[in-house]
Amino acid sequence: MSQSPTRARCPHCLRALRSCICALVQPVPHQVQLLILMHPDEVHEAKGTGHLLHLCLAHSQTLVGEQLDEAALQQALHGPWPGDTNTNTAAAPRHTLLLYPETTAQDAALGLQEAAPLPQPWPCPPQRLRLVVLDGTWRKSRKMLYCNPALQTLPRLALQNVPPSQYAIRKAHLPGQLSTFEATVLALAQLEQWPADSPQPQSLQQVFERFVAMQIQMRQQHFPR
Repeated sequence: MSQSPTRARCPHCLRALRSCICALVQPVPHQVQLLILMHPDEVHEAKGTGHLLHLCLAHSQTLVGEQLDEAALQQALHGPWPGDTNTNTAAAPRHTLLLYPETTAQDAALGLQEAAPLPQPWPCPPQRLRLVVLDGTWRKSRKMLYCNPALQTLPRLALQNVPPSQYAIRKAHLPGQLSTFEATVLALAQLEQWPADSPQPQSLQQVFERFVAMQIQMRQQHFPR
């Protein structure tokens, strides 16, 4: 029996061509570098938002894996990135922090290290920061944190006063759980000090809303009532 042909995929968003999201992309200027550590299950996940986030933010990179190569991870976390022409970065490396809640008693029971305290206020401008986000479900992102000790010691940025998620295509198990896209926009707004009515968060919010609407429409087409 012959095998079915491999589904054609977009080389940019890595989704099936019929569900390509490149038309939704809207480049948004930003200064904080963004490192998206993507769980392998999210690479071709239709409801995933990591690729869309990466395509909208020029100063971003993705690294895929659950237990990542230690040398590659250290380079991504602390080394210079290809194409980084910021002279300030060459003179003084980026300060890296992880977007993740503070260590809980449950985390500690699993063997996770206590994170380094986050200085308040943060002692450098946005163009000297590198934000790390874990792209996966809460269970998978916790596993990624557990499997990569280098992540556990990073200073953490924990979001406060989180609004309700608009991620209607994926169920949140607890209040305050957001999609990778939503959480990152809130974090960047805080680090870059974007006002709520500034064009950057508004543009990203519009991209996210169109993405969710597209997924709902496709689901209705495949599973009509």
